[in-house]
Amino acid sequence: MGERLAGAEKEVLVEIVRFTQKNGLKGAEGGWKDFLAQNDKKYGVSVSDPKKRTKDVLLAFLVTFSKDFQKYFSKLVRRHTERRAIEQYMNEFSGKISPEQKLVQLTTEHTEYRKNYYFPSYQEGWKIVRIGKLSSSMNSGAMLAIDCEMVLCNDGTEAVVRVCVVDNKLEVKLDTLVNPLKAIADYRTNITGVSKKDLEGVKCSLVDVQKSLKKILAKGKILVGHSLYRDLYVLKFDYSRVIDTAYIFKYANLPTTAAASLNGLCKSVCGYTLREEGKPHDCLKDAEAAMNLVTAKLKHGFNDPIEIAENSVPESDQMTLLAHRIPVYLPSQELLKIFSGNPSIEEKIDSRIRGEFYSTRILFKDIDEADNAFDELDGQETKDTSGRLQKSVLLKRGNGDVASFFVRKMVYGARVNNPEVSKKRPESTDNVEEKKEDLDGDKQKRQKTSKKHGKKVKTVAAE
Repeated sequence: MGERLAGAEKEVLVEIVRFTQKNGLKGAEGGWKDFLAQNDKKYGVSVSDPKKRTKDVLLAFLVTFSKDFQKYFSKLVRRHTERRAIEQYMNEFSGKISPEQKLVQLTTEHTEYRKNYYFPSYQEGWKIVRIGKLSSSMNSGAMLAIDCEMVLCNDGTEAVVRVCVVDNKLEVKLDTLVNPLKAIADYRTNITGVSKKDLEGVKCSLVDVQKSLKKILAKGKILVGHSLYRDLYVLKFDYSRVIDTAYIFKYANLPTTAAASLNGLCKSVCGYTLREEGKPHDCLKDAEAAMNLVTAKLKHGFNDPIEIAENSVPESDQMTLLAHRIPVYLPSQELLKIFSGNPSIEEKIDSRIRGEFYSTRILFKDIDEADNAFDELDGQETKDTSGRLQKSVLLKRGNGDVASFFVRKMVYGARVNNPEVSKKRPESTDNVEEKKEDLDGDKQKRQKTSKKHGKKVKTVAAE
């Protein structure tokens, strides 16, 4: 085992073990619970919380992984060390930190940051980019904003088809269509604005985009985006010096775990409508919008909670259902049996394991399909503590067993069929996805997207 991993603090090793749980990783003796069952005759899996285990036990588990995995674990340790160094630098030299870097710190302090920005960059095809010299990075205010459009592929994954990058003067640094180099199931043209014909003859690949990003992000530039982790995930690009515009504002009428849409933020912060309802995205304008939001934050502060306009829920969330409190023995692909339409299971980025249960997202091609799939589920309809509709459902397996779990919407303020049902979560519902806080009122309504196709995107070559 590398010296960096062996010398790490216990809390760092705890995070790494939890990372293996979240991503279903297994060493020579299986996963974390398998390891405990085999090596701890006294407690076994009854004390499975990594935080309650000694450092020696955590190390003993991690050493069962291959050398390649141990190298990746060492990178995670290094990242924790860098984060600590940044925090220490900001405490000691607070007067020398650039305003932009303070927004980077604000992003990393958000409650959803660790969940969404821990990428599986040990997998093939991922690129990890370090931030460079600490002192120069902390004082630099150079920023680039990025936005991507994604299609759904036959294998159930998402792939990038267009990438746009602008600098803080809104000058275009990259605008290119990307060939996923695999079969596409749904171009999502009404959202992406990209059709099959647009990709004919496109030679730019994901690898080409990664190289371009690495080049333009040289010298520790800050990368800006809205729900940026989604773009980084599809780009397979692990970069830690980021400003997420969904994280740097406080919302007066949304739960703390919620994120406003880019369009909603533009209305509330910048005073303009990014796109009309039903219109496809414009990748370049979305990148510009993210930069405009950061500029407004730097100029005007927006330290007080802001009101987000109704009907501004992200389209991607409206097209998604969350299945949670799923027994770990139930394979995620079996969940698709209970949903109408033609959904897919999102990859591990948003799948989480909490003890004996996990959660994952179910992706649909449009809002209508997601709404219909939820409506057709057989189960009691309630609301969780944050005001989102959910149903308690049962799934009968081939072996005769019956598994129970919950399916909820990703949007807020939708109707409940039975008005007498309490908004509070039933005692039998341990919703691991939400903080236990009540939401006053239901101010958001469901959107419907137009089924009309948008205009084709004009391809501009990368600089």
